[in-house]
Amino acid sequence: MSDILQRRPEAAPGATALRTTLRVGDPRPLPLDPGRVRVIRSDAEALDVARQLAGEFAAGAAERDRERRLPWDELDRYSASGLGGIAVPREYGGAGASYATIAEVFRLLCAADPALGQIPQNQFGVLAAIHEIASHAQKQLLYGRVLAGERFGNAGPARGTASMLAQTTRLHREDGVLRLTGTRFYSTGALFAHWIPSRAQDEQDRTVMVFAPRHGAGVKVIDDWTGIGQRTTASGSVQFSGVEVEADSVLPVWQLIDRPGLSGPASQLIQAAIDAGIAQAAVDDTLAFVRERSRPWTDFGGERASDDPYIVQAVGRLQIDLHAANEVLRETAETLDRIASAPVTAESSAEASVAVAMAKILTTEIALEASEKLFELAGTAATRSEHNLDRHWRNARTHTLHDPVRWKYHLLGNYALNGVLPKRHQWN
Repeated sequence: MSDILQRRPEAAPGATALRTTLRVGDPRPLPLDPGRVRVIRSDAEALDVARQLAGEFAAGAAERDRERRLPWDELDRYSASGLGGIAVPREYGGAGASYATIAEVFRLLCAADPALGQIPQNQFGVLAAIHEIASHAQKQLLYGRVLAGERFGNAGPARGTASMLAQTTRLHREDGVLRLTGTRFYSTGALFAHWIPSRAQDEQDRTVMVFAPRHGAGVKVIDDWTGIGQRTTASGSVQFSGVEVEADSVLPVWQLIDRPGLSGPASQLIQAAIDAGIAQAAVDDTLAFVRERSRPWTDFGGERASDDPYIVQAVGRLQIDLHAANEVLRETAETLDRIASAPVTAESSAEASVAVAMAKILTTEIALEASEKLFELAGTAATRSEHNLDRHWRNARTHTLHDPVRWKYHLLGNYALNGVLPKRHQWN
């Protein structure tokens, strides 16, 4: 058992008596005992915990992907570690971790297992929105849940609509009670969540974020995710059938579209960090396979594939591209930290989006490049199913489709050439 789980640090603020721990195969999670949930207090502590968990999670990543074994126990350890609460501001009991630290935490976790690392990603996007638009009372409530080890999932866009912006989920009042109705897809984390944030239209036709209780009557999470990659994210469907919600569980996200902020860039930063982690895993497995298993090509004449000058040159190119992507990711996170230290303006919000676009392009390209180059350099033996090395390409190809880089190039060019500020979207 991880020593993170064995520790009994102080309980999170606002924690209540909860039932203990998840079990493999549970159709839905049980809350953790708050006495077993660590409260991380610093950036350095967060990175130490992330490195330890990454080492643990890497060991079974290939098997979980091959068998599509959902990471219930791993998420239990993640929640108990306290990493889920590092973005909570210090004044509310969290670490108030920097964007640089958050990006590195996700890069580390996703180099170990990008599907497992992606599951909590939406929680951090939600926390960024809470920071910008929630009331003090709502922050106390929602941050307290996170620090107690509860997870926020996600109910993604509606399926089968002509536009991603089309909103078919509604929040309405019935006999004085707020109720949520609709069906969502791409709901990464919902199956494993304690609360499922979902976008909806209220009775004034404004976009709101509603926190639906995972155990609530009328909530149905369907594990119908069949994507070729990120297989164990369970990014399937969520159905809300007149789910009762509390007024303090509704956030006015329509305000974000007209207010400069960092919630969108913060969410995209983590997406880029996930791709950087996928790239790191592919490069690491390439190096290990070439050193330990690959046979030299006949025309080379040497005894080791790792001495083949063409392989050596290609590995050098991978190292440059990976280093460049990681450095731009780090610089982007530091840019967000600098911007967040002052009131955010339309210009500084645009600067953040431009920086994130650069990171997204480079991390996307190295993730795809490294996961494809693996087979070219490692050779035919690397394609055997028992190695399951194709998971790197499947994960990269699937996850990098979240936000197409062709529009990131357009954003950068239009900003540099024409001074056009990037658009702010309600789903950010």
